[in-house]
Amino acid sequence: MALSAGDVPTMYAVLVNSLSADEAARRPAEAALAQCETRPGFCSCLLEIISARGLACREDVRLLATVYFKNSINRYWRQRRDSYGISNEEKDHLRKNLLLNIREENSQIALQLAVLISKLARLDYPKEWPDIFSVLAQQLQSADVLASHRVFMVLFRTLKELSTKRLTVDQKNYAERNDIDTILEQSNDLILICDRWLLCLKIVRQLIFSGYASDSRTAQEVWQVREVCPTVLTAIKSLLPHYDSFRDKQAKLWDFTKRACTKLMKVLVTLQGRHPYSFIHETVLPATVDFCLNMITNSEQAGTSFEEFLIQSMVLVKSVLECKEYRPSPTGRVINENTQPLSLEQRKKNFAAVANDMLKAVLPDTSFTLQKIWKSGQKTQSPFTMNRIWFSGMRKKRPCAEALFIIIFEKYRELLAPVVVSVLREAMAVSPPLETDITAGMLLKDASYTAAGHVYYELSNYLSFNEWFHGSLSIEVSNYHPNMRIIRRKIALLLGQWISEIKGDTRKLVYHALVGLLQDNDIAVRLAACSSLCYLFQESSFSELDLFECLPTCWTMSFKLIEDVQEFDSKIWDESVGESLLQIQLLTALKTFVSSLGFQSPLSYPMLIPILQSGINIDSPDALNLLEDSVLLWEATLSNAPTVVPQLLDLFPYLVGIVNRSFDYLEATIKIIEDYTIFGGQEFLKSHGASLAKIIDTILGNVNDKGLLTALPIVDLLVQSFWVQLFPIEAPPLISGALQKLIFISLSQDDGQNPSRTTVRVSSGAILARLLVMNTNFSAQLLSEPSLSASIQQAGISVNNNLLLSLVDMWIDKVDDANVVQQKEYAMALSVILTLQVPQVIDKLDDILSVCTTVIIGSREIKTEDDTSGDITSSSWLGNDNSGYSLSSKELRKRQVRDLDPIKQASLENVLRENLKAFAALHGDAAFNAAISRIHPAAFAQLQQALNTA
Repeated sequence: MALSAGDVPTMYAVLVNSLSADEAARRPAEAALAQCETRPGFCSCLLEIISARGLACREDVRLLATVYFKNSINRYWRQRRDSYGISNEEKDHLRKNLLLNIREENSQIALQLAVLISKLARLDYPKEWPDIFSVLAQQLQSADVLASHRVFMVLFRTLKELSTKRLTVDQKNYAERNDIDTILEQSNDLILICDRWLLCLKIVRQLIFSGYASDSRTAQEVWQVREVCPTVLTAIKSLLPHYDSFRDKQAKLWDFTKRACTKLMKVLVTLQGRHPYSFIHETVLPATVDFCLNMITNSEQAGTSFEEFLIQSMVLVKSVLECKEYRPSPTGRVINENTQPLSLEQRKKNFAAVANDMLKAVLPDTSFTLQKIWKSGQKTQSPFTMNRIWFSGMRKKRPCAEALFIIIFEKYRELLAPVVVSVLREAMAVSPPLETDITAGMLLKDASYTAAGHVYYELSNYLSFNEWFHGSLSIEVSNYHPNMRIIRRKIALLLGQWISEIKGDTRKLVYHALVGLLQDNDIAVRLAACSSLCYLFQESSFSELDLFECLPTCWTMSFKLIEDVQEFDSKIWDESVGESLLQIQLLTALKTFVSSLGFQSPLSYPMLIPILQSGINIDSPDALNLLEDSVLLWEATLSNAPTVVPQLLDLFPYLVGIVNRSFDYLEATIKIIEDYTIFGGQEFLKSHGASLAKIIDTILGNVNDKGLLTALPIVDLLVQSFWVQLFPIEAPPLISGALQKLIFISLSQDDGQNPSRTTVRVSSGAILARLLVMNTNFSAQLLSEPSLSASIQQAGISVNNNLLLSLVDMWIDKVDDANVVQQKEYAMALSVILTLQVPQVIDKLDDILSVCTTVIIGSREIKTEDDTSGDITSSSWLGNDNSGYSLSSKELRKRQVRDLDPIKQASLENVLRENLKAFAALHGDAAFNAAISRIHPAAFAQLQQALNTA
């Protein structure tokens, strides 16, 4: 029953109760909301509550209404097979009224409304909501500051959401919006209103970034870049002088200046990366790079020492220097004297040549610039993890300076390598190995060691590592004064970086030094030593004998390190929220970590499970980016688990949402189900049997042939598991829907010349054959379902009146397409058919015995060729034993299922002989003898040979 305006007061009361601290009031209210969200009119009621303002309506209730509204959009806006959907009339009403209520005074509610509108725009623009931008542009004409601010907030969120769509038609729609000029005209009026100004800046950046194809592909200049970038640079120069003056007097203006300068520099960085060729203009590239270098090397004199701005300045210079579009062509500048238009490649070469000339003019004294940048990085002592910093948005000044140093060094290595060695020797001279005071000399040594570690590949021609190690590094490693932890940590990293240059007896000394550092009191030193030891183990020249003496200590201290930093990665995870690229790296590292721990992996569960739960939750904000790596981590966690503990068991329901969302992770999904099936047993089935059935049913009903071939082995595993007492009674009816789909697939006759479809039919038929052998009564019940017969007839599939006989025909027809395992399953099922009260079977006796005879003789030939191969295994997912290697719990459990497989254990000869006796008794000797007499003499002779066990 639909909700109407009369239900708004009731809905408001329910929302109030859902916020109550009293559980007795809250739980019924939450249950009522869960029921109401599937009813038409629910979102309209919520919008009425959101729109209500004043003392009569609580702000927290209105905010909660926006949250429920947003969740309903995610679940019910699109028509799905498992939800009621929102009617087109209600959608139209919601879209119109949302745009009329964006002048919201409460900032939290305003933000939620902006996000909500952006999500609707992603789904409905431009087809169902073509006028969204024109309506918003009209509202910008208002003199109301708050109203225009909210409009800009909605515009920014909407443009950002639309820019992430990747289909060609969506990108074309984005680029062809005709309301850009109306929006841009408002920018002149926003300078004095800080927040509006920043929002306008974001919108301008978004329009230029996403509104045009990257010129790196088209080599067509985006003229807006040369118009906007000088203005942005001028704005930075205008704002910077006010930074220090506002610091103590105007806190809000000071904060605005800081944010504005940083955002403006980010705009330059973004536009250079998106449109590098358009950035090559005499008013843009030289002026911007020159300004950034001046800020980096003279930040104190310029009065701008705040890190965020300097970091973005370094990012821009780094991006320009390593930009592949600016690399000069070996053929030089193209001169085309003809009037013909230049080709794409010619235009790119010309752009690169111009950029190269501009950069040469800006960087006349590279070695001096290098040393200035280097010194700018010495003034902080934050730890260096280059990949993490770049992935997390460049948040530390020193790592950014180091990364910029690396880029400059790579570009001018021949000039700079002697400079680095000279500075390194100077540092070791002013800060001897036994010095313990933190002086400028020690900081210079720290910086020079960092530089030498990053560019070792060039310094090896100028510096002997063996001499360096014996003359200084080995002494400093043994200096355990607390102040020396700075240098000890740097040496721990440096030893891993220089591993390929460590020769002879020095290598063993380096191994021992790193194991010693693994026992350091400082956790940062120990982590650095652990990282370098990993490099040593992976290096091609690694010598086990050199490390053998200290291996027990290395092993013990590694596990001690795990205990001591069990919350370390979780902490990183919390700090990296919103930084998807960094979190992907963390998920990959955790996967390697779990696989390395093996049976010891439960030690990591306090850290691992919360991260895993967040990553596999499809409702999380970053699910789109993190889901794939999270699923792979989940599968690795289960594969290395000695048992499925309750924390892991509780994660299984998340798989339902993942499968409903996408089949992109099908292979990992099947492995996850396999792990839970093998280890979870009856406890798993009792807790999550319904979810398991839903997942399998969804997969089999929606994937293509390739997906079916991936999924069918798990159904085969479940059928086998019934027999080996994992869950023999409860499970068969549970997956009856999936088994009916297999019957449907097996009896479909549209494979023709399609090998994949043939393989799918053969595999499906083999699972049904196995089911018949293991549980004949359930198979008969399954085949007699009226709904199954009706759906088969409705699909136009030609079958006999008896579905079992149709399966018999299919097994006989497809036996030649089956592998040896499936052939035995077919033969066993056909032999069981002989014992059933199906009169028509007597007419098929010749074909049945022919199949059984062929399989028996064929299996004997296979055993003769390879006596060590054992009997035919029960399923393709049961691999080799890998004898000589210790088996995991999962592999041992697989072996148990395989060894208890009745089809593997059974002798087809004995089964066939006994079932022929039952067949004769069932049909009578006369009918039996008549059927036997119709068999060709040669085939009868082969049958006798097959049944002769002597």
